[in-house]
Amino acid sequence: MKHFIVTLNPRERTALRKLLTAGIAPARQLMHSHILLKADQGPDGPGLSDSAVARAVESSRNTVARVRQRYMEEGLEAALNRREPRRVYQRKLDGAGEAQLVMLACSAPPEGRAHWTLQLLADRLVQLEVVDNISDQTVRRTLKKLP
Repeated sequence: MKHFIVTLNPRERTALRKLLTAGIAPARQLMHSHILLKADQGPDGPGLSDSAVARAVESSRNTVARVRQRYMEEGLEAALNRREPRRVYQRKLDGAGEAQLVMLACSAPPEGRAHWTLQLLADRLVQLEVVDNISDQTVRRTLKKLP
């Protein structure tokens, strides 16, 4: 595993100490601030190893290594703050698919049934070739968000 060397400049060190003394930041930011200050290899930093930093802040070595890496690759703000999710989810139902779901849910239930179940709706959407596959929970979330 690559070892990323953290060297904080005086402005960053001051900002981290100020964040810690204020004590009103999210716990994650406070922990990451402690990690960066303890891992600082600069002239005013202790320059502790990942293991020593992990023991000092009661965290894992992997967390320390990830914070070091994010600091080196993306900067101080990225090391302190949570990253936005990178995954992109494809929607199973577009507007037309949602309209078909609503029409189906408002129609009479299948013969022998008193009402539609989420699984029955999901199965019927597949039968009608609106989607290739869909879970009953996707049907639930879609119906729940509608007015």
